[in-house]
Amino acid sequence: MKNIFPFDQLSSSDLIIDAIYKGGSKGNAGDDPISKILKCGNQAGFRYTGTAKLMNFNYIVLYSSMDDPDWPDMLDLRSGLFIYYGDNKKPGHELHDTSRKGNLILKHYFGLLTSNDYTSIPPFFVFTKAGKSRDVVFRGLAVPGAQNLEITDNLVAIWKSQKGERFQNYKAIFTILDIPIITREWIDDLNQGNTFTKNTPLPYLNWANKNRYLPLISERSIEYRTREEQLPKSKQDLDSLHMIYDFFEDPYEFEKCAREIVVLMDSNILSIDLTRPWADGGRDALGKYNIGLGSNSIEVDFAVEAKRYSLENSVGVKEASRLISRIRHRQFGILVTTSFVSKQAYKEVTDDGQPIIIISGIDIINILKMRGINSKEKLKNWLLNISKQDR
Repeated sequence: MKNIFPFDQLSSSDLIIDAIYKGGSKGNAGDDPISKILKCGNQAGFRYTGTAKLMNFNYIVLYSSMDDPDWPDMLDLRSGLFIYYGDNKKPGHELHDTSRKGNLILKHYFGLLTSNDYTSIPPFFVFTKAGKSRDVVFRGLAVPGAQNLEITDNLVAIWKSQKGERFQNYKAIFTILDIPIITREWIDDLNQGNTFTKNTPLPYLNWANKNRYLPLISERSIEYRTREEQLPKSKQDLDSLHMIYDFFEDPYEFEKCAREIVVLMDSNILSIDLTRPWADGGRDALGKYNIGLGSNSIEVDFAVEAKRYSLENSVGVKEASRLISRIRHRQFGILVTTSFVSKQAYKEVTDDGQPIIIISGIDIINILKMRGINSKEKLKNWLLNISKQDR
């Protein structure tokens, strides 16, 4: 059962992973729950007490609604990594010239990683929108960077354009540490400016003093998704999925779209060759995937099957079995559909441990968003470019 903390108890509550913290009911900014739990502001993505000019914070709060299509923050539960975008989200300002100085904060504290000055980096507490009014979910204690990434890859300035104007924003990668509970005792210590006390969680101590990342990794307990979990929920996302479906009247033409989606999903895809529609035997494409670096890398073959189905129709056991039968030794398969995979077919794939990646309707939309294809106009141009490609 999920932990839910009422608004009137927030000032004394612990922070528990994935617990819900209720907002108030007065209908104003005072309903914000985060500022009742921690001493920080009650608005914006970057929250803290103090001034960014001195860069002297006891802790910093990162808040995300997780529904901004232009800047899709993402929490990967299986790796413990949290992707968070900075606060220069519109043109007209220099990268670090923002009202809350969020990008300046990112630059400063990620910069300390290069000098191994981890003890000077405060803890970052991550909250996301819970879905109702001002309720929030605590996602964990985050620290800048990741164990398996180069320091220069942890914080990257990326270019975007809006209405013909170009501007930059940061893409930051944090690690959520394996700390199930942040006690009120440590929160009180932090409020007094004391980070390292008897109440400091051990994973945070090991990170600060020994530069060791211990991410909160959660394996999926249910290996198959329901119809609702495989399809978008918002009207905008559903409209985008319908737009893709309607654009390719010929199912064979959709194979080209599926190819591009797979390439967008993973940069290690080397190539995908579409087979002839009259001889594919149910296998729409063959690809090569690169593992390793340089001369030590190897290429692994994989198969792709594309299914242009309406949202009312599911990919069934027959289609899934056909892809399974065509996966040779040391191969894996990718199934791309504008719809969803039926429960029976999904279970057959996962229960048997078949090496198949399922890209359903919601996955297609999320992949496109991650690559900046997040508006009707951008999607239309992307589809038009695909239609001009040869098979």
